[in-house]
Amino acid sequence: MENLDIQKWIDKGIDFASTYGLKIVGAIIIWIIGSWIIKKLMKGITTLMTKRNYDESLQKFLINLLGWVFKILLILAVLAKLGVETTSFAAILAAAGLAIGMALQGSLSNFAGGVLIMIFKPFKIGDVIEAQGVIGSVKEIEIFTTKVITPQNREAIIPNGTLSNGNIINYTAEGTLRVDLNIGIGYGDDIKKAKDVITQVLLDNPKVLNEPAPTVAVSELGDNAINLVVRPYATVADYWDVHFEVLEDAKNALDTAGISIPYPQRDVHIHNVQ
Repeated sequence: MENLDIQKWIDKGIDFASTYGLKIVGAIIIWIIGSWIIKKLMKGITTLMTKRNYDESLQKFLINLLGWVFKILLILAVLAKLGVETTSFAAILAAAGLAIGMALQGSLSNFAGGVLIMIFKPFKIGDVIEAQGVIGSVKEIEIFTTKVITPQNREAIIPNGTLSNGNIINYTAEGTLRVDLNIGIGYGDDIKKAKDVITQVLLDNPKVLNEPAPTVAVSELGDNAINLVVRPYATVADYWDVHFEVLEDAKNALDTAGISIPYPQRDVHIHNVQ
């Protein structure tokens, strides 16, 4: 009896192998060869885009998108080899896609936002932007999200939907940034001399750009000081170097010139009431 049961299972195994074995082996071969072809194809497309000087942001976005398309086509080919009716599968996939689309409206919005970013190009990889409360350098623009590296070296991931629909400040677009500084001098100091000293500090700093020309001007007669605005221009990469260096050098130069930088103070009058 046991031998009959064993033989029965052996016969079933042989029938299964003869019916589906070649299909499974064929599907595995299609998957291996298809994956290899996709890899080579993606490499070739990347090389072609690089030779034709495609924008880096657009290049990565298209590569990401094409990668998903090729993988879906490969999966359909494997299913077809296994005997799955691809027409009915496509109908099921379309119905499932509609249901998933209704459930994932936010993701579709992010995809549409990514497409809009690629079309209108408000920024590209490497640009320093401010958006959705985040300031940083754009690391990567993907299908659904954009990755930004903050000055603290943190990676911020912003959904493309909200990114494309919100305000975006691109600090890199013009190639230069203005550094806004405020320096106060005493009311008893010579304004022209102070301006000349600070201007010379700006001229001596190689990271301060000559064009646009820097500005040193009186902005306010404050309670405790005459406030000067100091506005040099710098490249995006040199922005913080210019900010810190000009402040330090201006303080040292003003001290050397005998010009005071006052601190908040009050005159107290005491009346002796009899």
